[in-house]
Amino acid sequence: MTVLKSDFFWGNSTSSMQTEGAINEGGKGQSVYDVRPATKNTSDWKVAIDEYHRYPEDISLMKDLGMNFYRFQISWSRVQPKGEGEFNLEGIKFYHDLIDELLANNIQPMICLYHFDMPLYQAQQYNGFISKKVINHFVTYGKKMIEEFGNQVKYWITFNEQNLYSTREAFNCSGYLTGEQSVHDLYQIQHNIVLAHARIANHIHQNYPNLLIGGMEAFQEMYPATSNPQDVAAVRKCKEFNDYNLLRIFTEGQYSDEVLAFMKQNYLADILQADELAEIAQTRSDFISFSYYTTSCIDSSKIPVGTIPNDYGYLGQAHNHYLATNEWNWQIDSQGFYGVLMDLYNRTHLPIFPIENGIGVRENWDGQHPINDTYRIQYHRNHLQALKNAVADGANVIGYLGWGLIDIPSSQGNMDKRYGVVYVNRSNHDLKDLKRIPKQSYYWLQRVIKSNGESLY
Repeated sequence: MTVLKSDFFWGNSTSSMQTEGAINEGGKGQSVYDVRPATKNTSDWKVAIDEYHRYPEDISLMKDLGMNFYRFQISWSRVQPKGEGEFNLEGIKFYHDLIDELLANNIQPMICLYHFDMPLYQAQQYNGFISKKVINHFVTYGKKMIEEFGNQVKYWITFNEQNLYSTREAFNCSGYLTGEQSVHDLYQIQHNIVLAHARIANHIHQNYPNLLIGGMEAFQEMYPATSNPQDVAAVRKCKEFNDYNLLRIFTEGQYSDEVLAFMKQNYLADILQADELAEIAQTRSDFISFSYYTTSCIDSSKIPVGTIPNDYGYLGQAHNHYLATNEWNWQIDSQGFYGVLMDLYNRTHLPIFPIENGIGVRENWDGQHPINDTYRIQYHRNHLQALKNAVADGANVIGYLGWGLIDIPSSQGNMDKRYGVVYVNRSNHDLKDLKRIPKQSYYWLQRVIKSNGESLY
């Protein structure tokens, strides 16, 4: 029985700092990642997997796998070195060449405009997205990218995992270098990011009727640690503030009433300027995209009195004894993936697009044989079956993008935490030859894609 549509998207997701390298080539300016040093357990960002020079080889692997979709990120500092002022034509040409190569291989591109790598100049001069100046600069950059690539790229997202800006992670991924990390600063960053997204989405919908733009969240299923009503209440409130508030903005252009009430009660209402709320009110999404790796569990007894709801997930985190974990304690839960797909579709009635999914595992290549990563096959098989179950139950799911096709440094810079179906021959501190070696999961995924998901074996 055919479950998935014939035009289902099969593909891969990446970010620029985790793939490109070449931080001093092609006129690129520095980003906040470029100046982060290597540590005992992480790499620096100078080379990554050298995608800047090797993208034709990697696109060839995508084509061989049968992939028809690739979501990548434009490095803001590669195309506009300071994040303001002159654009770098050589950097723009790199992305034109990348897109041309994708299209020549029948792979549809999706562009993400921001994946945490703030231009260093914007961080040092203005403290990142807490500044309205940086929001204006970002919108100028975004409009320029749409003008450059909109005739070839149909699918767009603004911010990777935008709901992270409603959590303490906002201070790590917004270019915020100095400050007290106050609640007011957190909510100002969150609002500014919403405003920037709204301006880009509205610009596309007003001027580019053939393009599609959607919201993107890091979406987890979240469980109460027990049946204690306080655990259940903590989960509900955490999801409202960290997930559903943004989902309502993406689909209706309105803040959650509960979040608005909290802001008014906690002297945060000055953030909400009427003219900006009017811009946000126009915002709509053509699809909802998300990343999914794991689920979380909340024990309300761990949450101190007076904690803001945005911090419940972090402070109340508990281990779920019903689930297996990887080495980094990310719990494996394909049933949670099904639940998220159904929840998102039932709430939004928009096409749902999981654009990151995978498992990180420490792996070593013996120099001869493909890595036998049966655990990765099992992970993706179970998640794809959950996806098919959601489609059978009425969800409009338009694709499945893994994170990733090829091993890249993790978001923290750890090359030992590998997600790919293709091994890249380097470690955190030894670049070796960067050779690409398909794992056993590569050949399994190739069969799955060829069958359009009908066969998961």
